[in-house]
Amino acid sequence: MARFTHLTSKEREQLSVWRARGVSIRECARRLGRNHTSLVRELRRNRSGAYYVAISAQAKAVKRKSVAGKREPLKDPVTYSYVLEKLRWGWSPEQIAGRLHLEHGSKVISHKTIYQFIYAEANTDKKLWEKLPRKQKRRRKKYGRKSQRGRIPDRVSIHERPEEVEGRQVAGHWEGDSVEGKVHKSGIHTQVERKTRITLVVKLKNLTSEETLKAQRLLFSWLPKHLKKSTTLDNGKEFYFHKRFEVPVYFADPYSSFQRGTNENTNGLLRRYFPKGTDFAPVTQAE
Repeated sequence: MARFTHLTSKEREQLSVWRARGVSIRECARRLGRNHTSLVRELRRNRSGAYYVAISAQAKAVKRKSVAGKREPLKDPVTYSYVLEKLRWGWSPEQIAGRLHLEHGSKVISHKTIYQFIYAEANTDKKLWEKLPRKQKRRRKKYGRKSQRGRIPDRVSIHERPEEVEGRQVAGHWEGDSVEGKVHKSGIHTQVERKTRITLVVKLKNLTSEETLKAQRLLFSWLPKHLKKSTTLDNGKEFYFHKRFEVPVYFADPYSSFQRGTNENTNGLLRRYFPKGTDFAPVTQAE
């Protein structure tokens, strides 16, 4: 079945002239290479009173398209109910969209559409953003951490990392980062193994390079050699002493947190329990 497409402005001009001259709808359709039912629909929806005027018809079509683009993204009641239910359960939009895709075998809705729904002006009173894992009142653009590339000596790029790391076939390759606490003083250091997703977390007294070096050694010192192949970090200045770490270190590109997606996602889960602004000073290692 041929896909219906709306008339172009040029086609509307031709249709307007021909109809004014008394040309039949079927003949107009033949000349335009269109189905006559398409022209019947066009004349019914975009005419001005008893006449069809091209400029007026074009304006109506553009306005209708604009209004259609602003329709409720979750108009389908089943999808609407599903999304609301999962948001109340604490699922992220990415998890909701992914589960729908998995259950239906095809893309039902994107996570971006769910975010648009949550932050839509019409839904302000619902305060749906409070259901999000990080409870951000306003949606923020994803920027990577400010690059400290010039301040980290002997920095080795992620692009020099062994090929075996990408496939997650071998255990022992990690991704690490720091989770900042209140006023950027206290925090925790995290390492996630790419294949097994084993997560190691240690509390930091402060976010200095000295404390990070101690934390890294504490996490890796007890591991067997075959689990200490490499770690990939971001460009935080606390990794200044990376050459003294227990494992070889590679650095992701600036503003490319997706290159450390496993660690980023894990830190996001930790933030559910230690939200932004948490003072880690009174938090114990056991907690």
